Amino acid sequence: MLHATELLGAKTYDSYGHFVGRVKEMFIVPAEQPNRVARLMLSRGKYRPLVARYDQVESVAPGKVTLTTDESGLDLFQPNEAWLAVRKDLLDQQIIDTNGRKVVRINDVDLMDQRTNGNTELRITQVDVGLPAAVRRMLQGVVPPMTIRRLQSKLPPRNIRWEFVNLIEPDPLRRVKLRLSGDKLAKLHPADLADIAEELSPDERQSIIASLDEETAAETLAELDQRLQTQVVEKLDPEKAADIIEEMSPDAAADLMQNLEPETSREVLDEMEHREAHEVEELLRFGENTAGGMMTTEIVVVGEDATRGEVVDHIRFHEIPADQLDNVFLINRDAELAGTVPIASLLLANTEQRMGEIASEPLLSVTANANEKDIFELFDKYNLRSIVVVNAEKCPIGAITVDDVVSRLRSKL
Repeated sequence: MLHATELLGAKTYDSYGHFVGRVKEMFIVPAEQPNRVARLMLSRGKYRPLVARYDQVESVAPGKVTLTTDESGLDLFQPNEAWLAVRKDLLDQQIIDTNGRKVVRINDVDLMDQRTNGNTELRITQVDVGLPAAVRRMLQGVVPPMTIRRLQSKLPPRNIRWEFVNLIEPDPLRRVKLRLSGDKLAKLHPADLADIAEELSPDERQSIIASLDEETAAETLAELDQRLQTQVVEKLDPEKAADIIEEMSPDAAADLMQNLEPETSREVLDEMEHREAHEVEELLRFGENTAGGMMTTEIVVVGEDATRGEVVDHIRFHEIPADQLDNVFLINRDAELAGTVPIASLLLANTEQRMGEIASEPLLSVTANANEKDIFELFDKYNLRSIVVVNAEKCPIGAITVDDVVSRLRSKL
């Protein structure tokens, strides 16, 4: 096992034993091989740096590199944006530990050397984010390499395998050029992604959101602090922001839009699909601390005379998401609220049983202008999971869930 910091600055000799220069940088070319050190840049004082390819390396050791060719076989260095630089792009950079679900900083890069076709190739195996690497870098050039290794062997290691590493690139184009996929990020829970995003700089946070699909970005955005939500959306292109916000629940989208600058809010609404934009605009009419301002309009409403089988068919046909199925709300022939059926009662009922027969008691509701304090008291008193919101004609127009209540109470802490 070798470490990048043991090779950066290493003296390099050609096949005749002549000094060529010191290793100033190491490059990976992800398009060719995602973990191979493909190029070594050799510094030669005031002269233009040279580049040794991976197939021109005879041997490597801490502080020393030997080549299979003389200096005439080396190329002059030409910058290439598609190359990933170990010193510049990795060391001291923040990365996402997708296993640990947090942001960490790279202290060193661990390399494995292997003989291939008569030369020595270096492959990145893991990045070191622990104390041993920090000690190694602090003592590099001051204490002999073997002494450093003995010291670090007594310290607890903390490494992340290279395949679990996702680089944070403020410039999304660089992420594409380097072919560093964000697939592993999308597999994290949105709450974990939000925690990670909150630890990053604004540019890095923006890059993370931009790398996600619209649905995952929407779920992550909903978990962010309100102030950060606003920052992210206002930096997005209105069309991209609209695509993400359309994937949010109407109440979460309305809360976010309410905090945007009026001009930005208008631009985003103009880019949204008509139905989603209308739902959000309707919610924006209500005060922030009222039932109307807290509710979601995504609810299931059926007639009280409908059978259990008909309601299940309705849910299947409309592909209603599971998070909207806490309760089914009933209306009578005058479209007034007539009852609430918990999803558990629906599942246990007979196929031909009428919905009105399995409605729960007591029948509770709040008007759209009810204040949040009264809503909190109702949830506490009756141990509610949700409560329906009705308009002046007693028709269901939305619901407040326990998640909404918890989020609102947390924001007040």
